[in-house]
Amino acid sequence: MKVLEYMERYDYEQLSVYTDRSVGLRAFIAIHDTTLGPALGGTRIWPHPTEEDALSDVLRLARAMTYKNAAAGLNLGGGKALIIADASKDKTETMMRAYGQFVESLGGRYVTTEDVGSTTQDMEWIAQETSHVTGLPVNQGGSGDPSQMTGFGVYQGMKACAKEIWGSDSLQGRVIAMQGYGKVASYLTEHLLKERVQVIVADVSPRALERARKQGLRIVEDPQSIFDVECDIFAPCALGGAINSKTIPRLKGKLVAGCANNQLLEEGDADALQKRGILYAPDFIINAGGVINLSFEIDRPYDEEAAREKTARIYDTMERVIFTAKKEEITTAKAADRLAEERINSVKKVRKIYI
Repeated sequence: MKVLEYMERYDYEQLSVYTDRSVGLRAFIAIHDTTLGPALGGTRIWPHPTEEDALSDVLRLARAMTYKNAAAGLNLGGGKALIIADASKDKTETMMRAYGQFVESLGGRYVTTEDVGSTTQDMEWIAQETSHVTGLPVNQGGSGDPSQMTGFGVYQGMKACAKEIWGSDSLQGRVIAMQGYGKVASYLTEHLLKERVQVIVADVSPRALERARKQGLRIVEDPQSIFDVECDIFAPCALGGAINSKTIPRLKGKLVAGCANNQLLEEGDADALQKRGILYAPDFIINAGGVINLSFEIDRPYDEEAAREKTARIYDTMERVIFTAKKEEITTAKAADRLAEERINSVKKVRKIYI
């Protein structure tokens, strides 16, 4: 991967690298765009096999956060952090506090929160070293785990799509094949079960599958078989790139809508879905509930009711994306990008990069 060429192509502002051998810390922070405000994005802790894999992941995720925050109407830019480590074995308080110093060194250009592999406890440790952190426990004036609000937002996005496909936003009686069953997927399922949706789950984690069994969900033992399940909605809720040239021909449903980031492996995958008559709910549109929730923690007392009200508007945003896609005869992915880009470009006329 030619990092500088990639960053120039997609207009990245900054890539920072930090190491501390004494605590086993190897970390990247990528800042894509700060036109709208400081870059907000989570800290992912993942044992990527190569540095190139890690760089590709953090850069793609940072850019996605720019679009997510812009489309959600937040005064926040986009960034992401990645610590190359196994969260279940390598993570320690000293590692996270050293990482907190890394965040602090950027002077507020980047604000972090939870992501895959990191927890509310980690945010507390990070907060010992920097104030540029969100997702702190409610008893510390924070908003807590953003997963619950993310799940609620995905649910709202699904309902908007259902209205377009089936003429009603009711999901009652629908079958959803869910790839991945982490925290967000669990909260999403709580809403789905209230509408008597049949949820079918696959996950590589035995603990996740046990949680799904306790909720009475049907389990697909082979994670790769989830793409072949007869369903109405396919929900990618694991890592990115699940929707690609190999998996798209296997999908049985009319809608792809889930909580994972960067669900499409290539830009052309959106066209492939559209040609098959499958509506795609752009991930950064419908999974924005978490960052919306976190935005109510920054520079103000947290207001859960106001955060939930704004998250519910994901329904309206998804309707707007569908309308634009139909009117302009483009994919929903391109329509979502256009929504975000129009807001960023309009603000660029009056504001320079965040300092």
